[in-house]
Amino acid sequence: AERVPVTSGVDRAMFGYFAAKRAAELVVAESELGWTTLRATQFHDLSLTAVRQMAKLPVIPVPAGISFQPVDAAEVADRLVTLALGSPAGLVPEVGGQKVYPMTELVRGYLRAAGKHRLIMPLRLPGGAARAIRDGANLAPDHAVGGRTWEQFLAEHVAKRQGHGADVVPMEGVTPRSP
Repeated sequence: AERVPVTSGVDRAMFGYFAAKRAAELVVAESELGWTTLRATQFHDLSLTAVRQMAKLPVIPVPAGISFQPVDAAEVADRLVTLALGSPAGLVPEVGGQKVYPMTELVRGYLRAAGKHRLIMPLRLPGGAARAIRDGANLAPDHAVGGRTWEQFLAEHVAKRQGHGADVVPMEGVTPRSP
């Protein structure tokens, strides 16, 4: 979180989450409690939510030069359980998904899986935080974990409704049915 400088209004508007995360980490670290912090790259579910919203537009503005390393939430949860059962360890090595994807690739993968067609327009984001993200501050390629890829996640969570072209995300244990 400290690798993404959130210093301007533009930074706060687009990447304020990183500043909030860092502030929360500092509150815990500066307390008198024993603590362990595990940082993880973006979850598949968050990536899906973002690209699904973007795909509602007829032309999708995609941040140029930005990549993500989506990771499966269950795989991060497994690591958290192991850490929680141990002694406080401070800041432990971060975890990230199997592969780093340019944002355009995440969007295109979703569009393919959902059977949608949209124009993609690269958009360069301003500010120091965006520059840090373009430089990979949000990635952990040396700490890839798990085996579930973005493509596998999409195959399991995005299904076309017959004749409608809309995507649905089935609830755990529920199989989607055609209307």
